[in-house]
Amino acid sequence: MCPRLLIVLYVFLAIPSFLLAQSQPASDPQALSYAAQSIAAMTGGSSISDVTLTGSVSWNAGADSGTATLQALGTGESRMDLVLTSGTRSEIRDAQTGAAIGQWINPDTSSGQFASQNCQTDAVWFFLPLGSLAVSQNVVLLNIGQTTWNGTAVQHIQSYIFQSNWPAGVTPTAQQLSTMDFYLDASTLLPVAVTFNAHPDSDASTNLSFEVDFTNYQAVSGVQVPMHIQRFQQGSLMVDLTLSGASFNSGLSLSNFTISQ
Repeated sequence: MCPRLLIVLYVFLAIPSFLLAQSQPASDPQALSYAAQSIAAMTGGSSISDVTLTGSVSWNAGADSGTATLQALGTGESRMDLVLTSGTRSEIRDAQTGAAIGQWINPDTSSGQFASQNCQTDAVWFFLPLGSLAVSQNVVLLNIGQTTWNGTAVQHIQSYIFQSNWPAGVTPTAQQLSTMDFYLDASTLLPVAVTFNAHPDSDASTNLSFEVDFTNYQAVSGVQVPMHIQRFQQGSLMVDLTLSGASFNSGLSLSNFTISQ
């Protein structure tokens, strides 16, 4: 064997095994097809850069109520403002700095930032064309198969964010923290539900289940909008939205989503 080849082989063998395993897995072709068809079914083929949804809201299984405004810009910026009888409650997600961060604001004006483990799933949980179904370069999609959701036949696909720089041996992994499960109506491929996990601020290993259900789709400016959105936490209904309006590509400003650190 020639000396040059020996040197190349030596260098290759000297690379730690965890560095050799950093290439992004390929998405399942069937999952990619379902995701593309779902996006087309929702948007009618239109390109959407921002969205504003408005309507009424019931908070915490009817403990409070009021009006809601939900906004999103691209896939990294979102905010939900609920004007309740007790005051305004807000949730904001911001990725302008290149790192996903989040903030909550309670009706009593107390506020805090989301733990990093709670900023790994989609920022725009309420309007799925601006999420993982759109398949950015780091998203991996898996086809789980057909099943039923609340009696409806659905196609189940799963997404996660591949992070090549995630430290080896650190758990939970980036895949575990970013996994989302999408349930698409088997006939229309419109989303019926999405599920994912959040975590206590001090314990990324403990899962808190979240579920978002989408019903009563109606066409607004050629876009299929679920006029009823419900978000559950650990099986309890926390956000019950009945939408009355939706607008797209209105030119929302990044400043709407800025979080000061």
